[in-house]
This record gives sequence, structure tokens and C-alpha cells, in this order.
Amino acid sequence: MKLATFNIKADGVRTIGGYVNDSYVDLHALSDGALPADMILFLEAGDAAQSKAGALLADAGKALADADAASLQANGKRYAYSADEIELLAPIPRPGKIVHTSCNFDAHLDELTTWEDSEWQSHNWKDFHFEHPTGFLQAGSSVCPHNTGVAIPKFTKQLDFEIEIGIVIGKEAFEVSSEDAMDYVAGYTIFNDLSARDIQAREHSNMVILMGKSFKNSCPLGPLLVTADELSDPHNLEMTLRLNGEARQESNTSQMHYKTKELVSWWSLMGLNPGDVITSGSPPGVIAGMKNPEWLKPGDVVEATVAELGVLTTNVI
Repeated sequence: MKLATFNIKADGVRTIGGYVNDSYVDLHALSDGALPADMILFLEAGDAAQSKAGALLADAGKALADADAASLQANGKRYAYSADEIELLAPIPRPGKIVHTSCNFDAHLDELTTWEDSEWQSHNWKDFHFEHPTGFLQAGSSVCPHNTGVAIPKFTKQLDFEIEIGIVIGKEAFEVSSEDAMDYVAGYTIFNDLSARDIQAREHSNMVILMGKSFKNSCPLGPLLVTADELSDPHNLEMTLRLNGEARQESNTSQMHYKTKELVSWWSLMGLNPGDVITSGSPPGVIAGMKNPEWLKPGDVVEATVAELGVLTTNVI
């Protein structure tokens, strides 16, 4: 399934649904309230809810093949909408936690060792090692949806991008083995880790990470949550980030140092809940890795594309 969270413009109602035949299907309305209107509650409802949603979306897809979205009703309620009739939100507008995996693409780690910033270089990156995944928490309040206008924070002069995969947890996980870890993955989405590099460098030199990664709208997420069963192979997906149409990051999820099952297993040691997001880490090609970096500026358009997951667009304002 391709799942979404959205507001219906006509009445301002927030709901969740599926993206089928270029239309957004309101699962809460279609199920006559049996399915929640909130993505985290939907994930918490487990396999039975997902099975019901899949069946409803299959039927809706058949109906949409023969009729206009505006004409479709169930239980006296309209349930299908065109893209211009809804406001698309992040699939999980407020994750309980975002577990950001650091330097999980070896080539990205290599490029960051060359970033010519004195505060960044105060850390000996050449001794960085991979005995297990490492990372940090990002604030759920920093999430924003596809096509958001992101204002450059007044405290930074070095705004950067990072294309990543968001691994969405589907059920409570604690001390999960890598062999069982994939059973806890609901699906995947696209994540653009916007970074205030000058602040990040200062925080790294003090062994903390906070404002450099968790400012308002620093975590574009979406556009959809694609369930795990929809993907051919989550570890063979092409990743491309374009800045104003120019490809800057080009990689494949096969280049992840730690794969999904290892990330879920490791981070489950802290306890994971439905709707939590684990990031894949970024491939190389970020602005900080350039010899003469030109940081993001107003008017820039960042498009993060991942095969089978879609395109996540961020507009810098």
C-alpha cells in the first residue's frame, strides 16, 4: 500500500488514506470509522487493520478505474479525492522519535573528513569506526511534508541537504534480533535531513547534536509511506538528490553500511514504537563535502528521489 496523511480542504478534516489511481482514498470514511484517522493509531492497530485497509484500497482502486473520485461514496460519505482537493501532510506528522543513523554510507564519512571547518575538524573523524550503528535523536516537531517552503534559520549561514530513507516502525520492538527485525518494519518513506552545518560543527566539538539538526522544518518527510510488501528490495533502491535540477547525490541503498535489519535490531535496544522513524544515513554529495561549498539559499529547490518511494520536494525560502 501507499499510505498518506492529509487534510481534506473542503472541511479541514485530517485523515489517513491510500494513494490509488492518482487519487487519495480516505480510509477512515471508507471503513465507516473502523480504521483510525491517525497514522500512528493505524499502525498500532496491527496486522488486522493493515489487512482491512489493503482490501478496501483494492476495491477503491477498481471503483476509481470506472468513476470520478468526486462521485464515490460509502456509508453516505465521500471517500476519494483528487490531489488538488487535499493538503498532503507528512505520512507521520509527529513521530514519537526520529532515530538518525550517522555516517552509514562509507563514502559520506570519507567526504566529511575533508570538510574544512576548524570546529568540525576538532573531532578525529579518521578514527571513526563501525562496531555498531551510531546516531542521535531528532525532534519529531521538526518534521514537515512534501513541497514545504523551509525558511533558512536566522542562526545559520550553512544550510545543507542529505537524502535518506526513513524506515517506519510498525509495532513495538525491544531487543529484537536482526533475524526477526524486518517483521517490525511497516514501510519506508523519503527523508531529507536538512542540516545547519556551522551549528552542527560547533555542537560536534562539544559532543552534542541538537539545533544543527532539529530546527523547525529541518526534517522533510514523505510524500507517502510505502508498505514493506510494496518494495521489490529495500536494499537496492536508486537514490538521487537534485538541487535546482542538477544531480548532487546519486547512490543506492545497497551502499548502506548497516542494512535495515541491523539498524532496527540495534536501535530496538532503546525500545521502538509504532510510527518511530529510523533514518538510513546519507550517501555522499552533500554541500559540506565540496571544496568551495555554496550553501542553500532562498529560491533553491531540492528534490529527493528514491526508486519506488517517489519524490520529496523541499523549497528553500
